[in-house]
Amino acid sequence: MTLFLSQLLNGIHVGSIYALIALGYTMVYGIVQLINFAHGDILMLSAYLVVVGITKLGLSPALSVLLSIVVAVVFGVILERVAYRPLRSSPRISSLITAIGVSMLMQNVAQLIFSPNPIPYPITLSVPALNLGGLYLSFTTLLTVVLSVGLMFLLQIFVSSTKAGKAMRAVSEDTGTALLMGIHVNRIISLTFAIGSGLAAIGSLLYCIAYPSVAPTLGSLPGIKAFIAAVLGGIGLIPGAMLGGFILGIAESLAKAYISSRMSDAIVYGILIIVLLFKPAGLLGTKTREKV
Repeated sequence: MTLFLSQLLNGIHVGSIYALIALGYTMVYGIVQLINFAHGDILMLSAYLVVVGITKLGLSPALSVLLSIVVAVVFGVILERVAYRPLRSSPRISSLITAIGVSMLMQNVAQLIFSPNPIPYPITLSVPALNLGGLYLSFTTLLTVVLSVGLMFLLQIFVSSTKAGKAMRAVSEDTGTALLMGIHVNRIISLTFAIGSGLAAIGSLLYCIAYPSVAPTLGSLPGIKAFIAAVLGGIGLIPGAMLGGFILGIAESLAKAYISSRMSDAIVYGILIIVLLFKPAGLLGTKTREKV
């Protein structure tokens, strides 16, 4: 039982990170119907910014993290403006190919600047774990879960209660009608990319604290798994991203512990396939009809 609970905590820890990253995917898709495959590489960008801030510029860890979040937000807005906005009226496949191209470009530029070799992440947390009757809960796990769930609730409140959040929902529902009602659609879409990129930067911090190594391909695997989490829970839905992230993390952790670490990814993808066979829109998604 202790082993099972330990693996369950590990799964919740990893799942919280996946869920936090998945929020960026689901927000962008909900607004502009775009799968931003470059989203995972913003994790890599944020991680390298922290490394540069601490080791090269001599900044404190807190200031370096704040700098990485600000730069990620600005980069997300510029990326939307330069790479995706000109293709908004083009077929979706054009935007998808562009997103993949931006991802590959970011990874190759990072290799040219920092080399392909991984480097250690300079921020570590040396806080003693909590002993809960023989079950040890690390401070990193507690911080990750609390921060991820807290940000999800704040984002849900923002989208449902604020003027900008209501504008996001209007743009997501019908862009043309939103324009007629005086909503600045381009500004709302830029805000969506900014929020998603900021969440990715925070996810980068939590991921690198748990796995303290930075490389140009850092964001590839967590980015793909976060996308799977978003699809599993229902892409376009904030609660769906969180639910999918937790399910994915727990399934991955239990598969590594009880079945095979080599088969864990295959088992996770198998769960996704089974869910989509019965719920094509994800666990919390609803079927929609599109005119051809």
